[in-house]
Amino acid sequence: MTTALVFAGQGSQREGMALPWQGHPSFARWEEASDLLGFDVARLGTSATAEELREPAACQVALFVHAVVLLEAWQAAGGTAPSATAGHSLGEYDALVAAGALDFAAALGLVDVRARATERAATAHPGGMVACLGHEREAVEEACAATGAHVANDNAPGQVVCAGAPESLEALREELTSAGGRGKVVELEVGAAYHSPHMASAVEELGVALDATAFADTTTPVIANVDAAPHTAGGDWPSLLRRQVVSPVRWRETVGALAAAGVTDVVELGASPVVTGLVKRTDRGLGRHAVTTPAELEEALA
Repeated sequence: MTTALVFAGQGSQREGMALPWQGHPSFARWEEASDLLGFDVARLGTSATAEELREPAACQVALFVHAVVLLEAWQAAGGTAPSATAGHSLGEYDALVAAGALDFAAALGLVDVRARATERAATAHPGGMVACLGHEREAVEEACAATGAHVANDNAPGQVVCAGAPESLEALREELTSAGGRGKVVELEVGAAYHSPHMASAVEELGVALDATAFADTTTPVIANVDAAPHTAGGDWPSLLRRQVVSPVRWRETVGALAAAGVTDVVELGASPVVTGLVKRTDRGLGRHAVTTPAELEEALA
């Protein structure tokens, strides 16, 4: 098997997601994150409410740290070294750690800046997101062009997520509904128009932090969200991560890039199995494992 490690982003969080891992040595990353950022990050993984975890500044930090805990558990248990990595939106920062482009502290600092900057952008430019299920991507793109909404995630065949102002998303719903067919449009509880021009004000603040961060070259390629292409040069990432904030996540094409790179098995490390479901919808020929608990880690390594 040739393995890719993949990581989900916002929306995959769960209350108490860190609790099953308290006995594992890598759980110490939660306390380290608390020390580095100066607030109780560990509480987010163990006792924060679902409502708290929906706040971008909390959610992004918590999910990043949690995925690193699982990554280090995978490595300590003898899990296969990846031939490629990828992460959906926020998960791209975990993919960079998994590939060796960033260490934990540097990536955590960037995630914290990104989380606070995108939260401020969401307040300044209110918006939301909807999932267009069962609709062809071309039809969704045409509806976005007609309504002022934006394609934010091309996740899988029949699953495209759009972002925009509330009135644009309502117009998008009407546009797609009037076209007929069996598709539906479902509102997502994210409270912001991520991966769209609504996030533009976050780019400058994050860019300052990106330019001050040293990214290492890697032998393991990371498939980037914005171009669905493999990158090993550390110098690529300040630009790619700036663009990621306001550009669509090309996950359907990312899965294709993993397969084209010779990947046969995809392992998702995180709080909930999200991206492996998208992999299944896109390429059923790829093996899939989702690791969210120690028991699932043992099963994936069996």
